[in-house]
Order: sequence, then C-alpha cells, then structure tokens
Amino acid sequence: MIAHPGVAQDSADPSGDIVVTGRGLADPEPRSTGIAVIDLDRLTATASNRLEDALADIAGLQSFRRADSRSANPTSQGITLRGIGGSASSRALLILDGVPQADPFAGWVAFPAYSVARLGQVRVARGGGGVRWGSGALAGVIDLRSATPDQLPPLSASIAYGSRNSVDAQASATFERGSGFATLDAGYARGDGFVPIVAEDRGPADRAAPYEQFNASARAVVRVAPHTELQATVQGFSDRRERGLASTAIASDGADASLRVVGNGAWRYSALAYVQARQFASQFASIDDARTVASQVLDQYSVPAIGLGGRLEVAPPIGEAIELRFGSDVRSTGGTTHEFYSYVDGAPTRRREAGGTTRTLGGFADLTWSPGAIRLDASARIDRWWIEDGRLFEQMLGGGAPITDTGFADRSGTEPTGRIGAAWSLAAAVTLRGAAYRAWRLPTPNELYRPFRVGADAVAANAELRPETLDGVEAGVDLALGERMTLGATLFANRLNDAIANVTIARGPGNFPGVGFVSAAGFYRQRRNLGAIDARGIEVDGEARLGAVRMALSYAYADPVVRAAEAAPALDGLRPAQVPQHQASATLAWQRGAWRAGTTLRYASRQYEDDQNSRSLAQALTLDAIAALPLTKAVAIEARAENLFDARVETGFSGDAIERARPRQLWIGLRASLE
Repeated sequence: MIAHPGVAQDSADPSGDIVVTGRGLADPEPRSTGIAVIDLDRLTATASNRLEDALADIAGLQSFRRADSRSANPTSQGITLRGIGGSASSRALLILDGVPQADPFAGWVAFPAYSVARLGQVRVARGGGGVRWGSGALAGVIDLRSATPDQLPPLSASIAYGSRNSVDAQASATFERGSGFATLDAGYARGDGFVPIVAEDRGPADRAAPYEQFNASARAVVRVAPHTELQATVQGFSDRRERGLASTAIASDGADASLRVVGNGAWRYSALAYVQARQFASQFASIDDARTVASQVLDQYSVPAIGLGGRLEVAPPIGEAIELRFGSDVRSTGGTTHEFYSYVDGAPTRRREAGGTTRTLGGFADLTWSPGAIRLDASARIDRWWIEDGRLFEQMLGGGAPITDTGFADRSGTEPTGRIGAAWSLAAAVTLRGAAYRAWRLPTPNELYRPFRVGADAVAANAELRPETLDGVEAGVDLALGERMTLGATLFANRLNDAIANVTIARGPGNFPGVGFVSAAGFYRQRRNLGAIDARGIEVDGEARLGAVRMALSYAYADPVVRAAEAAPALDGLRPAQVPQHQASATLAWQRGAWRAGTTLRYASRQYEDDQNSRSLAQALTLDAIAALPLTKAVAIEARAENLFDARVETGFSGDAIERARPRQLWIGLRASLE
C-alpha cells in the first residue's frame, strides 16, 4: 500500500499497438488528494484471504462494527472513512469497475460477493468531493478494479482448511484470444463459527455462529473498433450466517450485470449501464437476563431490492496541459421489507411491509490544469433527487383493518457539490497538496421506512430524513524516493451536516411507536438528522521496498464531535458511536519468487458502542501472519494465522453481555498457479 498523488494509466501499449485494457477512462493524476493503493500482491496475501481484511490496511477505513462478514450482521457493514461515523448505510462509496456496490435498499456492502482472486487493484481516495460519483461519496471513494490478463495466470486456485472446521477456496481462469479476453472466478467459504459472546458472559442459549458463502463472476472484454472496447460483467453471490442464538438466521443473495463501452481515441469516453438484484432475509431474537432462552421477536423474511443505473463520461481533446471531463449519471434504488413481528408464545401476530424508492440524476464537469510544477483541479456537480412511493403497512395476521397504512409524501430536491484543489511539485520527491470540497448522500429506503433490532435494542425509521451534506478541507504532503519509499501525510477538517444517527429516546420495558415491545435489557431509538458531526484528524501512510522486503504503515487519528443542536441536545459534545480515535496498521513482508512470509499488526483504540457514550468497547491489538513455501514450480503450501495471540476484539453488546469478533483462526492450505 502506498499513499501518493498517483500515476496516470496509459491506455495504449508504448509500441503504438492498440491493446485491450479492460479499464475505464484513465484518471487525470496526480491530484490534490493522496491515493492509497492496495495492489494484487497484497490482496492475495492477507491472513483471512478476504477483501475486508485487505481494506483494513487503510487506517480510518472501517465498517460500522469491528466484526467481519463471517460473523457480523450484514446490516452493520456500511463503510466509512475519516471518523464521521456510520450505521447500516455507507458514507464512503464502493465501486467495482465504475459500478456502485452498496445494497440498493439499505446501503451496506455485501463483502462475501467479492473474491480477491478477481481483483487487480484497489484505490482509496479519502475525503469528500468525489464529484464524478455524486451521492454516497461523503467520506471517500473505494475503487475496486478487476484484474486483467497481464496480472493473472491462465489458471489459479487455492484451498485451505482452518480452525472450527473452516474451508476457504478460490479459483480463477483467464482466456485470451485475438482482440479480447475473458475471466472466470469463484469463491467458497464455510465454517462452524465461534460463539460471539465472551466466555464469562455466556449462558445456555449462546452457541457458535456458522457461515457458508459463495460468489462467482464472469467478465469479457473485446475490442469492437480500433479504439473502442466492450466490457461485460455478470456476478452473483450467496451468503448464509447465524448470529449465535436460535432464531437469528441470515440469508443474502445477489446478482449483478453491467455493460460498459470505453473509447480511447481522440475523444475519450465511457458509457455504462448496470442492474443490481438483491434478496435479503434476517431473523431477530431477544434473550432473558440469564441468557437461558432466546425468543424470536422479528422475522424479516423477504427484502427484495433493485438498483438500476447508467453513466456517460466524456474527455475531449483540449491539450496536454488541460484535461476536461464531463458527464452525467442516473441511479434508481428501491425495495420493500416483508416482516412478521409482535411474537406471542413463539408465533408472530402481525405483519409489516415497508419500503420505497430513491432516484438521483446528476451532471458534472471536472477540469485539471497543469501549468508547470503546479496542478490545479476544479469540479462541480448538480444532482436532482427524488424520494418516492414510501409506504408502511401493518396488520394483524388474522386479518381485519390495517393497524397502519401510511403512504408517505413524495419529496424532491437539488444538491450542488464541488471541489477545488491544487498539487505543487516542489521537487521530484516532494509534492504539497490541498483541497476544499462539498459532498452529499441521500437517505436509503431502509433508513427512511424500515425499523430494525440489534439484540434487545430497537430502532424506528423516519420518513422525514433529509440528505446529509459534508463540507471539508484538507492539506497534505507526499514524499517519494523513486519506487523504493513513499510517505504521505494529510490533515483534514470535515463537518457532516444533518448527520443521520440512531438517537436514543428511552429504555425498555415498554411498547414504542414503530418497533413494538422493547424489553428491560434494550433501548428504543429513532433515526434522526443531528445538527452536525465535526471531525478533525490526520492520516499518515508510508511504504518502503528494500529488495525482497516490504514495509507498510498506515495511521489515522480522528477526533469527531457531535453537534446535535435541537434534534438531541443530550448528545451534544459526545463522540459518534463506533468510532475509535486511533487506528493503525503495519505490515512487514518478505517475498522471493513463490517464497513469502509476512506479519500485520493492527490497532484500534477504545470506542463507544452507543450514541450516549455510556458503554465502551476496549482497545484491540491483533497480529496476523502468513507464510508460503513452494512445493513445485506451480504449487505452494500456505499457512495463515488471524489474530495469532487471540486478542479480544469487542464489537458490541447483547443486553449486558459483550460480543467479540475475529478470534484466533489458523489455516493450512495449498495455492496453485498454472502459467
């Protein structure tokens, strides 16, 4: 991983031959924001062999909770950056080959959908102002890029067996013919799981949380004209988990397809269309104080969701010193949750349907000018948004008149955003940069219309939520000693206006609007727009390559403060939930041919579990390790260890019991590659 303004990607071979790249338009770089890059070697050399493990190399990039996608509830895996907090919905935008990846209904990220075997590179731009991408890029953009034939062998496969009867397997194939190529990949993972509750707080009802996950994708790229290529992708995934109690099964499935045409002639352009289909189901249980009996309280048995979108981007030939890019995009997301709730003697008595749609239509222009050692960039965007078809329906299962049958008023509005920045190359090894920006995010249908539960706690939806906006500034310096050593540091100050948060209203027991009964062990909360969250901090990233040795460091300090104003005055001056003040990742690796070894140390400081800062999660320090020993030219044996010393990683509370994540996991396996 390195942090630097970046290196432009050429779309043609130096010899002048026209090649098929499989990429989108090359970014106009270096820019005023440091770019953290995770390359292919690192993606395939983490202890867990999972994407979220690789992303953890970028300090400050986090899911709402510390658990990964083997044990977390998917609804807690919205991603964010720079300490502005989060929830189910992501405040950073994850894209794959230009396609937004967040769940169309709720905004979380389905990490089991991605096999690292299919990725060639990840580029992370921290900070708002991703004007080219519009809604969702509040805290930054995580750009996943599919691997190309020059990065992959014709055939590769890996399989490993690990603790708690776990299996992890991935395979990929690459085919080249004439003016095109195709890639196929698949991944499978399963495990008996661990007990999420720490040993001293467990009761008879607590049990292990198993998981089983599968993903597959197919991608084809072909040249259809001398400077034009067609890129087509289909992908799908299946994810089954449990949360360590009876009646907490989770099922998530998805299928996506995209088509992109990229032109690399005098007028460069990219035209993209995509569709996302999702199906989600989740059960919820409450547990008595002695943790002897888990009782079902909700069955979210079906949540179909659809995302549709398109994007056109054009870069006309203006000159070597000036690059202009302009375009437009449209995105529609929506879905409906179907639920049974209000259980009596183990059986539901009511049903609920809630959902709606959101749409955005935006246009943008991005100008980069390079007068000598200075590079200036300015971009502007305007979006029109619509929130429509919102509905909440509740009825007794025995029939009769509806308890609730509300159609919420349609709303619309306009959001202008922009960015201005500069990068100044003082010398070949030193670049100064700075930027100011504004970004925004539209609430998801899940936030607007769907109540939910986490353990004994219940959160009501709010159909009147306003879009979030972020204003920010940053300044940084990048140092580079050739390709051997890089170091970057960034100071930032952000204000998240109208921040959407789960605000505590009362503690149970009692019946509360929008959620029903909450036990004495739980809290009643509602989604609300707070006044703001102010976040200031610093990020430092560095990498050194000394022969076969690679060292990488990433550190983030964030000091966010809630400015709750009238929405929740009791929260004013507190920290957002689930945001550590310090995060760090350090990797020491050695590789020579197929021989390799490495360790990764990660740290997260204490963080508050709730918005009232009444319960905290202890700091966590973990050590991962990996080693590979070649058996033949094509086959290597691989040993991996996650959290080698079994440090306690606290991730939340179930009643008064502490939940943990990421216990020690040992793996032994084989990795094969056919050149």
